[in-house]
Amino acid sequence: MSPSPLPSRSPAPRSVRGRFHGHHIGSYGLPVLAALLFLVFSLVLPETFPTRDNVSSILSNQSIPAILALGATLPIATGRFDLSLGYGLGLAHVMVMRLIVDEGWPWPLACLVVVCAGAVAGALNGVIVEFGQIDSFIATLGTGSMMYAVTGWITGGSRIVPGPSGLPASFTGLYDSRFLGLPVPAFYVLAVAAVLWLLLERLPLGRYLYVIGSNPRAAGILGIPTRTYSVFAFAGSGLIVGFAGVLLAAQQQTGNPSVGLDYLLPAFVGALLGSTTIRAGRPNALGTLVAVAVLAIGLAGIGQLGAQFWATPLFNGGTLLLAVGLAGYSARRRLRTGERQPPLEHVPPTS
Repeated sequence: MSPSPLPSRSPAPRSVRGRFHGHHIGSYGLPVLAALLFLVFSLVLPETFPTRDNVSSILSNQSIPAILALGATLPIATGRFDLSLGYGLGLAHVMVMRLIVDEGWPWPLACLVVVCAGAVAGALNGVIVEFGQIDSFIATLGTGSMMYAVTGWITGGSRIVPGPSGLPASFTGLYDSRFLGLPVPAFYVLAVAAVLWLLLERLPLGRYLYVIGSNPRAAGILGIPTRTYSVFAFAGSGLIVGFAGVLLAAQQQTGNPSVGLDYLLPAFVGALLGSTTIRAGRPNALGTLVAVAVLAIGLAGIGQLGAQFWATPLFNGGTLLLAVGLAGYSARRRLRTGERQPPLEHVPPTS
């Protein structure tokens, strides 16, 4: 009696294979793009682009936009947007200069006060949005305009310039120093990203924020105090903005009332584009870092190719449209495939 033939393994359904490949493309396509951009610019500009000085310059120049993008990630995780980020950055760096130069405060105390004030301002944004029931776009645009008015009032419309002795070297060293041969601000970015990764991916608070952003009704059913946690997200964002303002003051070494708004668009581009990679479909710290790297490499490359001044806003605006489009596509794709991020059964119950 001949043995019966072994059952042949049927190939995976096409929909499953397509979902598998689509998942990996969505998760790792942006890091691959960053590597390809660096390779292309290195081949086109072999004398200047793949050099240690250029890499250090990119890490230093993009540190503040990267930190601001990480700050924007927290409210976006809850489905809100904070348009006061740029105004808050300008106000924070002006306040640092005012306290150090005009009031004679020790720089560590001035920096601590400004960072804490940033958290308070962020919490006020959250209170206005959640308890005032005002759309986050409108509310933060209004508070941002008020921050800009306070900045103008503090400076009188002119710059705050240090005296002949300048600023303390220990303060400017917050931005100018190097560690392990790399600019210190790059390590600040990594530290902020690590804290946000731990918060969003490993702690219950991060799960709550994601559930609030994806399904507020389900969050209410689970007993999550949505308003309270949304205020926490805005406060955390304000804290990060205050820290970025301290670094901006150490970089600029003057108090310029018009600085800050130019950082708003890159911050949202980084946060929104970052939501399409690593943890595709939801804002995440590692994805934001990758998105900022793509922006930094692209801007540095086209700058060295001799692009005109208008190329930077064109690049940022086009990338923002691409980021929003990809984020929308990713969300629609998750709905079609029945994916849920994060699974509700993995959300720890509230007490």
